[in-house]
Amino acid sequence: MTDLPSYDQLPVHPDAPPGSSWGVWGDIGTDPLGCLNLLTPERVVAAAALVRTGKVFALNLDATLPSPPLFGRAEWTHEVTGRPGGFSHDDLLHNWNTQSSSQWDGFRHVGNPTHGHYGGVADEAHGIHHWVGRIVGRCLLVDVGRWREKVGRPLTYDAPDPITPEDVLGCIDDQGTPVETGDVLLLRTGWLSWYRSQSAARRAELAQPTGLAAPGLLPGEATARLLWDLHIAAIGADNPALEVWPIGTFTPMTAAQEDPSKWPEVFVHTALLPLLGIPIGELWDLDALAEDCAAGGGYASFFTSAPLHIPSGVATPPNALAIR
Repeated sequence: MTDLPSYDQLPVHPDAPPGSSWGVWGDIGTDPLGCLNLLTPERVVAAAALVRTGKVFALNLDATLPSPPLFGRAEWTHEVTGRPGGFSHDDLLHNWNTQSSSQWDGFRHVGNPTHGHYGGVADEAHGIHHWVGRIVGRCLLVDVGRWREKVGRPLTYDAPDPITPEDVLGCIDDQGTPVETGDVLLLRTGWLSWYRSQSAARRAELAQPTGLAAPGLLPGEATARLLWDLHIAAIGADNPALEVWPIGTFTPMTAAQEDPSKWPEVFVHTALLPLLGIPIGELWDLDALAEDCAAGGGYASFFTSAPLHIPSGVATPPNALAIR
């Protein structure tokens, strides 16, 4: 599809909410894929030509990190069954939350307070299982952390330091590899590099209810417009929430409480997932890929992601690979 509407041309269906892509890929209430529809067989074939060296970069973080998990999520334990030294073993993961480490946020994760879940599809009809076998194509690394340092405005990793649309576009322009329709955009802030350098005591502080502050995309319509108008299939990032944290830093929570249509100004998840259908990845390990990109060969790679086949699942580890 090359004739996608711009953000300012949305919506395309008279029954769709403002600023939504509902109806772009079929009747309202029938589409569980959103922008993943852009990952066509033709784009998969084109992306495969990016493989030049055979280098493979696994983008899942060590599943035990962050430790303790952020946002009050459960801390899981790993049990290996069978006798020590025995003939066979199984794994049991107790209290495991699919969003405790690297993750895709599925469309069930966050709805829009006014309009519900993506595409007018019922909450229970969404599920991460719809994405199985669909996330293959071209990815583009946008190393905004490295670029902000280069231009003399390094990100502050323990503060709600905003990344503006102009930052994203400036970084892409500086890297010299343009975005193509259907790309999976990989936004590296450098937050995980910082996190891994912190002491156990500091990590425990970050896991407290009010302990986390982190850089990320600036919430609001300008960010929603940017990501839609780039016509990406999805976005994955190495920070905790993709957008700046805590929410309410730039637009007070009272604005959304008084007028639910203002939620995207406070928390842009409520526009990206339920209105625009842009899957969100968080806590992805992009450091090794970033080093290879910076060393030459451009910032685009062949990309695969294999979600867990959990019917009606809310989220999944990405099991993502960038292959160059």
